[in-house]
Amino acid sequence: MKTLAECATPALVLDRNKLQINAKRMLDQCHRRGTRLRPHMKTLKSIEAARYCIDPQHGGIAVSTLREAEYFAALGITDIQLAVCLPPDKLLRAVRVPSRKFSFFVDSIATARALAALAASDRHWNIWIEIDCGEHRTGVAPDDPLLLEIAHCLSSVRNLSIEGVATHAGQAYAVHEPAAHARIAEVERAALLEARQRLLRGGCDVRGASAGSTPTAAHGENFDGLSELRAGVYMVGDLFQAAIGTVPMADVALSVLATVISHNRRRNQIVIDAGGLALSKDRSTAELRDGDGGYGIVADIEGQLSFGRMSVRDVHQEHGEIRSATPLPFERLPVGSRVRIFPNHACMTAAMYDSYWVVAGGAGVVDRWSRVNGWSSPTVEQAMESA
Repeated sequence: MKTLAECATPALVLDRNKLQINAKRMLDQCHRRGTRLRPHMKTLKSIEAARYCIDPQHGGIAVSTLREAEYFAALGITDIQLAVCLPPDKLLRAVRVPSRKFSFFVDSIATARALAALAASDRHWNIWIEIDCGEHRTGVAPDDPLLLEIAHCLSSVRNLSIEGVATHAGQAYAVHEPAAHARIAEVERAALLEARQRLLRGGCDVRGASAGSTPTAAHGENFDGLSELRAGVYMVGDLFQAAIGTVPMADVALSVLATVISHNRRRNQIVIDAGGLALSKDRSTAELRDGDGGYGIVADIEGQLSFGRMSVRDVHQEHGEIRSATPLPFERLPVGSRVRIFPNHACMTAAMYDSYWVVAGGAGVVDRWSRVNGWSSPTVEQAMESA
């Protein structure tokens, strides 16, 4: 295999050793608290990565698109949860997902009625009713009468199982302290338990309770009553996750390989061939005290932070500008040299790439992993070819 010095840039680099460390940390955290882990593959979207992260006590994953579901099902994953509400017009595509156990979220009576209209289908449907625990994105509030209306409608559908109630405390990303994440994790848990109790009192046999995000899974203190936790970005981390204490900076496993293409000593500026498309324009660290990473922190080709907190301060479509209040290391980074950029938000950065150059520490490439992107439906053959 080649080294990163030979790879065309910009390129996405994944450190397999750090992925394994992060996967084990989260799995151990869940098992210590008495719940199972359902790794959310929306960040890495790769079958190879999934195999490192699946909980041996559970075997399931979460995904964010139907295309991801089709990809992972074609490659042998048998328990897939689409952690997104589906509208009625996507149900016929959902029924064709070739997984033994495929489930998705519902929060509307329109989709519940559409499922009832498809009762003649031979496919067994597995449904999670989504609960709003405070993010106010999708989901039904635990005390909303619509909750029982949806559940009773779904209960009338032949070949349908209500797997349980599910929620996502996305508001956890608006706070930055572990204690605050722990409080939101308890809000998340309480909302699910309240919703499940209302459904049980209403005559609906609902057992599962699925919660999670990387901050609440990492910092939550009490998971009693939850059947599973979902989290995704913990697998590789990023600058934001490092700043809020969910993944140590030393274990951030995802970076963008870039080439130095220009020097300007008068402006104390180095330009790389990774811009807004390659790094994303996510600035989630901008409001963090002492944690602003610009558009990414610059490491050497080995992935070491040998330049301190030197960062990409501005981006254009295909250009990234490295600037600093102190003199830049022009001699150490001549035109043509390679750097690795640790991004603010791994999910958004990875979305622009179709594969990972895999390293096991350092700059030696040990493998190349594919990933699935987009929303349209790939064929089973395309998915198999990418494995």
